[in-house]
Amino acid sequence: MKTINPENNTTNSFRKWFTLSNISTMVMLAFIVAMLVIPNVKAFVIQNLMKVGLFQPSVPPVNQNSNTEALTQENTQDVVFKDGNGNTVSLSELKGKVVFLNFWATWCPPCIAEMPSINELKKRYKGKEEIVFLMVDADSNYEKSTKFMQKRGYDLPVSIAVSSVPDNIFDGSLPTTLILDKQGRLSFKHEGSADYKNQKIVDFIDQLLVE
Repeated sequence: MKTINPENNTTNSFRKWFTLSNISTMVMLAFIVAMLVIPNVKAFVIQNLMKVGLFQPSVPPVNQNSNTEALTQENTQDVVFKDGNGNTVSLSELKGKVVFLNFWATWCPPCIAEMPSINELKKRYKGKEEIVFLMVDADSNYEKSTKFMQKRGYDLPVSIAVSSVPDNIFDGSLPTTLILDKQGRLSFKHEGSADYKNQKIVDFIDQLLVE
């Protein structure tokens, strides 16, 4: 009569659980959970997908929206933003400049993912007064968002909205990016993460700058 050793059964069960297949499954599950609960992990994944050509913004022809009503006309409610020094600026005051307007939040993975590309885009236009970058913290937490930029070494000016914002500009989707031409017209709008160091975006802005 064969004697069954309980310790051997436990060892065999343990070995069955720790097969290569089960380990791979556990690692994958841990990675998925990390993506769901840790913003920087999801942002890292999106950034790497950008490197292989995904998350590229769809850029329209420059004059496609030439008949679009200017957002800064008198019959349109103006939008006002404030920086950390208490300085305010409205979209109407920015007529004559190209405006790159981004709504974001520090806890938003797609926002975190696209931030390096926006920083690179701004560097490209350093010293050009004809273009303005407004990084608007959707949570209106200027202190937290400024620390976020400083920690990562981004040269991106943080603002908060101090007036109501029409839905055609921002309806709550994060991130939301708009580019206004020198007449204050909405020339580009994208909801979701995108790679803004894309050459098509650069060419698009360059064309707006010379209009």
